[in-house]
Order: sequence, then structure tokens, then C-alpha cells
Amino acid sequence: MSKSRRLSEQWFGRGLWLVALAFAACLVGFGSLLIEDLPQVERQVQRDELIDASAAKPLRSVIDEARRTETASAEALDQASLKLQAAQKAYANARDAFANWLETRKATNLPSQDNELIARTTALDALKAAQGDAQRRVDAQNQVTLDAQQAEQAAQDKLNILETEADRRLEAVNSEAELRVFGYRLALTLPLLGIAGWLFKTKRKSSWWPFTWGFIFFALYTFFVELVPYLPSYGGYVQYGVGLVVTVLVGRGVIVALNGYLARQKLAEEQPDTLRRNELDYDTALTRLAKNVCPGCERPVDLKSDLIEFCPHCGIGLFNRCERCETRKSAFSPFCQTCGTRAVAAPGSA
Repeated sequence: MSKSRRLSEQWFGRGLWLVALAFAACLVGFGSLLIEDLPQVERQVQRDELIDASAAKPLRSVIDEARRTETASAEALDQASLKLQAAQKAYANARDAFANWLETRKATNLPSQDNELIARTTALDALKAAQGDAQRRVDAQNQVTLDAQQAEQAAQDKLNILETEADRRLEAVNSEAELRVFGYRLALTLPLLGIAGWLFKTKRKSSWWPFTWGFIFFALYTFFVELVPYLPSYGGYVQYGVGLVVTVLVGRGVIVALNGYLARQKLAEEQPDTLRRNELDYDTALTRLAKNVCPGCERPVDLKSDLIEFCPHCGIGLFNRCERCETRKSAFSPFCQTCGTRAVAAPGSA
């Protein structure tokens, strides 16, 4: 803030900067919502839409049928396993009882017990046969489950090939959609940046400058902050490519501006002292003097020295004397600080 501005003007300036920031914040919020909603203009493609339905549908039917068979076989296997356990337990109990009875018969050796021996042996054989039948039913259900699992796996392997191809196509479709959405965002943000540049060049010092700067802040934020997360990723090539383009453009602009500035300064140093002072803006001159630099060439100057009257670098007059009271004063001051006499050639009066 320049020291030459009135106190009320300074406070009004601060208030207008708050207006500019508030205007920029509202625009940023509105723009963020718009940028986030842009992907909705593209329909989201699902993987199933890209799979060959004529080849995938039979495979899925085989998989579903195999899974139903596995479920039914698992239930039947549980029942068969329970029956097998019961048959095994019954056979084991009967065999133990038969062994004990044989020991008793050997001790008594009674011929009358031969019929009972035959009956017990027959019953034990029947239990053994029942155990065998239960084991075969368990083995049969295990075979059914294994066949269903193998059929499911074979169909799943073929379906995986179709899904892998569909995933590859889906990735390509999504990349194209992502690039189109980025193009939409870029088409919105680039004009904003162009308008901001035009406003900065033509309207930044107008009466409506708070709205001008608010729009400039909004455009810069939208382009350099909002747009960056949506850059499509191709291994970093896009990001680094955009960075290189921006760096080259900005660097070229800075170099051109620097060369132009040096050319203007060289041309200005060849002009008469009074003309150079009159062409300088008063606030700009005071700002540079406050930094102990020459208002003309912006090189450091010891302004506190009483021996300094002219800039030793460009020769512009820095101090002169009042025509009325001969007081030493800044050559850029429009009035004498001692007697208040107006300077004959005040800065900015040309």
C-alpha cells in the first residue's frame, strides 16, 4: 500500500480486496461443481456390455448349473456321510459282540450253538454289506461334486478369457471417455484463462477492478488447481508434457517481458530528466523510493546520503530544492515539505 494514499482510501481498498476474494470464492465454488459434474455427460459403460453374449451366456449357464449341482451334492453327501458313520458304528458294535460271543463258545464248545453262530455271522455280513453300500453312496456323491467342480472350472476358465478381453476393451473405452471429459473441462477453462488475461490487460485499473481481480483469481485457480487432478494419466506423459508446454510458454513470456523491460529502460535513460520524472506514476515512484531504489532504473541508491542528488546509474534527478525556500526535497514530491509551495514540474503532470 502506497504511503501517498489517504487513510480512508486505504481502508476502502482493503474492503474492495475482500470483495474481490469473496467474488472469486463464489466463482470457484460454482466452477468446482460444474467441473465435478462434467463426467455425467458421458454414459458409464459396464464390462458386461463388451462381453460376447452368445459365448458368455452358455458358459454362465454351465457355471450356475454346476454350482447348483455342487450344492445339492453337498447336502446329499452330508446325509450319506451320516448314514456311513451309523453303518460303521453298527458294524463295529456287532463285530465286538460277535468276538465276545466266540470267546464264550470256545469255552463251552456246545454243538447246540452252531445255528446261532451261523445267524450271528449272517447278521454281521449284512451290516458289513450295509456299510459298503453307504460308502459307495458317499463315493458317488464325491464323484458328482468333483465332476461339477471340474465342469465349473472349465467353464470359468473360458469365461475368464472373455472377461479379460472385455476388461481390455473397457479400459480403452474408459480412456477415450476420460480424454473427452478432459477436453470438455479444458474447453471450459481455457476461455476463462483468456478472458482473465484480457481483463488483466485492460480492466485491472478500472473502477470495477475488484470484480476483475476476482475473476482473474477464479480463472487461475480453475486452470492450475481444479484442472490438474483430472489430467488423464498415461504413465505421466500427459502431466509432464503439459508441464513442459506451460514451462516453455511461461519462460518465453518472462524472457520476452524482461527483454522488453530492459529495452524500455535503456530508451527511457536516454530521455531528458524532467520528462522521465513526469512519465513516472507518483505512487510508483514513492513505492520505489521507500525500497531505497531509483524510481527510474530500479537500481539500489543510498537515499539517506546528503551527497546524492542524481541516480549514479541512470542520471535521473532524485532531489532538488524548493524554488521559494531552497529546502532540499525529493524531486518527485509535488509540494515542498517546508513551505508547501507546489513544484513547477510535478511527477505525472505531463
